[in-house]
Amino acid sequence: MKANEIPTPAYVVREESLRRNLSLISDVSRRAGVDIIMAFKANALWRTFDIIKEYCTASTASSLNELRLGREMLGGNVHSYCPAYTPETIDEYLEGSSHITFNSLGQWERFSDTVRQYNATHERHVSPGLRVNPHCSVIDTDIYNPALPGSRFGVGADALSDGLPDGIEGLHFHALCESSSYDLEKVLAAFEAQFGHLLPSIKWVNMGGGHLMTREGYDVEHLVKLLSDFRARYPWLKVILEPGSAFTWRTGDLITSVVDLVDNDGISTAIVDVSFACHMPDTLEMPYKPIITESLGQDAVEGKPTYRLGGNSCLSGDFMGDWSFDRPLKAGDRLTLEDMNHYTTVKTTMFNGIQHPSIWLVRADGEAQLLREYTYDDYKSRMS
Repeated sequence: MKANEIPTPAYVVREESLRRNLSLISDVSRRAGVDIIMAFKANALWRTFDIIKEYCTASTASSLNELRLGREMLGGNVHSYCPAYTPETIDEYLEGSSHITFNSLGQWERFSDTVRQYNATHERHVSPGLRVNPHCSVIDTDIYNPALPGSRFGVGADALSDGLPDGIEGLHFHALCESSSYDLEKVLAAFEAQFGHLLPSIKWVNMGGGHLMTREGYDVEHLVKLLSDFRARYPWLKVILEPGSAFTWRTGDLITSVVDLVDNDGISTAIVDVSFACHMPDTLEMPYKPIITESLGQDAVEGKPTYRLGGNSCLSGDFMGDWSFDRPLKAGDRLTLEDMNHYTTVKTTMFNGIQHPSIWLVRADGEAQLLREYTYDDYKSRMS
């Protein structure tokens, strides 16, 4: 089956685009001398991991489910970070992790003896780290900004003026979201200014995610130089990046069909067989307006047939607009919502019992392979 024959609604991932991103990420890793690992929070579509693990086997986990997925499906090291571990979860995190980052001094104090005992009684060593917060905001959308005043993420510099607690081997900071290398430069300067005195006593620095190096126009050469210069200043440090979106940026689309047309109060709405709320939640949370391949662009064009898109849930706000087209839309028309492979399948809901779109992989030879099709049993089991 070819891509244009796939029944809607469907997420369609392209192997060729995925490999292009992975090649770029691997090249940055090699040239800058850093480890770049995959963050499952952006994409955990494990049926594509046979491709990904040709380039990357290490991952970052923020839950036990992500940890297990990384171990089972990629097979490499897992760097764990969780805002709060518990007595019920800490042992499993230690058993599956190569590195484990604690969000607060209180968390480290609570579990430091557990980590020491694990490392003393096992052949493998789990390297403990502490998340720090450089309080450098480069993100416009507050819901994605971990450096906001009062943030629950990480330890501030004032709490570490006398040094790190005994046993901490690494520092982790995360302050980016789909950001540029110049944003990283600002955050890195703040990190060094506030925490530079701690660097001689540690083994690694994790610069978190949000490095959107695969986006068109991203200054990859600047990133490589920035990371190389940092490593030259601190040659004993292992440097780790854990981007999420960069791995699957512009590697897949959501294909939908128009199922009805509604005109009210001078607004034309094309009802489609997907939901912004259920299948593309970031469009409402971020928010952002998706590109539609068949439209005339992001902005409405005066004098052209123009439509709002309405999702197929009963949520009043499940709509977005406006897009213009060369001709009037009709029921049965296919529309391609671009770049729907990151922060989509990991965030879908079954609100209203609406069926998830099926998931397809278009291989390099152009053949479409069905990865997953959802049924009533998926909805019923989720509600049990």
